[in-house]
Amino acid sequence: MEIALLLLVIAAIFVIQSIKVVPQQNAWVIERLGKYHGTLTPGLNFLVPFVDRLAYKHSLKEIPLDVPSQVCITKDNTQLTVDGILYFQVTDAMRASYGSSNYIVAITQLAQTTLRSVIGRMELDRTFEERAVINTSVVEALDEAALNWGVKVLRYEIKDLTPPPAILHSMQAQITAEREKRALIAASEGRRQEQINIATGEREAAIARSEGEKQAEINKAAGTAAAITAVADATADAIGKIAAAIQLPGGDQAVQLKVAEKAVDAYAQLAQKNNTMIVPGNMSEVSGLIGTAMALLKGSASKN
Repeated sequence: MEIALLLLVIAAIFVIQSIKVVPQQNAWVIERLGKYHGTLTPGLNFLVPFVDRLAYKHSLKEIPLDVPSQVCITKDNTQLTVDGILYFQVTDAMRASYGSSNYIVAITQLAQTTLRSVIGRMELDRTFEERAVINTSVVEALDEAALNWGVKVLRYEIKDLTPPPAILHSMQAQITAEREKRALIAASEGRRQEQINIATGEREAAIARSEGEKQAEINKAAGTAAAITAVADATADAIGKIAAAIQLPGGDQAVQLKVAEKAVDAYAQLAQKNNTMIVPGNMSEVSGLIGTAMALLKGSASKN
């Protein structure tokens, strides 16, 4: 009974030692008699008991690694505290097991030294502006070295850049001054645009007024010309009618009568407006004046 129990225990140990179930996204390194033998893939695997040994277990998932903060010196001799995080993945379980005694420590130290080197080539202002350049430079340097460790560096991200308090104060003062400068420039540009708009409006108003005055003068001149033409046409029409009337029977007598009336009216007006009345010394001159006027009217009528 004791022998059977002992055999059962030995069989159970053999089963435990020989059957290995590897989870998904994991790789287990097996050594046979102290030498690398192979890498177990996810699923059910069988080993030789007491000959094969499970030496290393690696996760093939993407692993975030917090890189401790450190003080870096920029190109313009300014201290800068940098804190970052690194993302890597084991791609070769055998190299990750035998390429380095501790690939995590190796990656961390290399990330810190590379970061100090990259920031040392930049001025303080550029470190804030070119985080992507810093991240890319660190990843390239780490990825090249990590090939021997069976690790693929995926990306590096800077979490925080902290300059000394004095630098922070001066940067804040610079930012404030820059904002005030932009505000003054914006205000001056606004005033400049306002003056331009006012001048443009006044110019357009002056042009509109001058155009209006010009059009008014043109309209006035056209109205005056039309009035003169109308008066001339009316006068010509009246003269033509008078000339035609003279040609009718009794026209001469009518004209003589009209001229005589006008002469009498003229003397009457002189009598009303002046204390002194001037009359011809010989009244026959009045009849002579009327006769001269009649002769002129006859001459005009004969020409027409």
